[in-house]
Amino acid sequence: MAVPDLKTRGAPLKADPFVQLKLLDVQELDSRADQLRHQLAHLPEHAEIQQLTATRADLDDRARDAAIVVEDLTAEQAKVDADVEQVKARRTRDRDRIDQGLISNPKDLQRMQHELESLERRITSLEDQELEVMERLEEAQKTQDELSGQVVEADERLAALTAARDEKSASLDAALADVQTARVPMLDGMPEDLLSLYDRLREQKGGVGAAALRARECGGCRLSLDPAELTRIRAAAMDEVIRCEECQRILVRTSESGL
Repeated sequence: MAVPDLKTRGAPLKADPFVQLKLLDVQELDSRADQLRHQLAHLPEHAEIQQLTATRADLDDRARDAAIVVEDLTAEQAKVDADVEQVKARRTRDRDRIDQGLISNPKDLQRMQHELESLERRITSLEDQELEVMERLEEAQKTQDELSGQVVEADERLAALTAARDEKSASLDAALADVQTARVPMLDGMPEDLLSLYDRLREQKGGVGAAALRARECGGCRLSLDPAELTRIRAAAMDEVIRCEECQRILVRTSESGL
C-alpha cells in the first residue's frame, strides 16, 4: 500500500523549481561520492593483503619452528661428532699402547683387544647416528630455506600490494575531495528544510533522497506513476516539493517528466 504523500500530513514543502533541479545535481554528486567511498572500502588489494598477511604470519611461525629444529639438530650433530672423536681418541690411545708394547700382561692385552673391538662397534654405531643426524639436519635446513624464501616472497608481494592500494586510495581520495568541493556551491540558496528532508531520505533510502521524474517514471524506485498521481502532480504548484507515492523520495519535475 502506498505511503501517504507529504501534503496529507500538513502544508506542502516549498522550494524554487530551480533549487529543486539543483538538488538533483547534489544527488548526483552524493551518489558519486558514495561510489568512491565504496570503491575505497572494497579495493581488491584489501582482501588480498588481509589473506596474504595471515599466510605470511603462518609462514613466519613455520620458519621459526624450522629454525628451532635446525638449531636442535645442529647441537645434536655437534654432540655426536664430539662423541665420535672421543671414542676414536680412546681407540687411538689403546692401539698406540699395544703397538708400543706397553701391555705385557696377556690378560690385559686380551682385555684391551676386546675393548678395541667394542670401541670399533661403538664408532660404527656413532657414525651411523652421525650420518642420520646429518641427513635430518640437511632436510631441516632445506625446509627452513624454503620457508624463509616464501616469507621473503610474501613480503615482496605485500609491499607491491600495499603500494598499489595506496596509489589507488590516493587517486580515489583526490576524486572524492573534488566531488566534495564541487558540492559546496551547489548548496547555496538551498532551503534548510529541503536539505534536512533530503539528507534524512538519503539515509533511509540507500543513498538516494531525490530523483528526477522522467517519462512519467520515478528515477528512484523506477516505477511508473499511475494516472491519478500524475494528475495530482500536474495540479501542484511548480514550487511544491513532490514526493514519490511509492518510495517517498523527493521527486523533481523536469522538462522530460512527460506531464
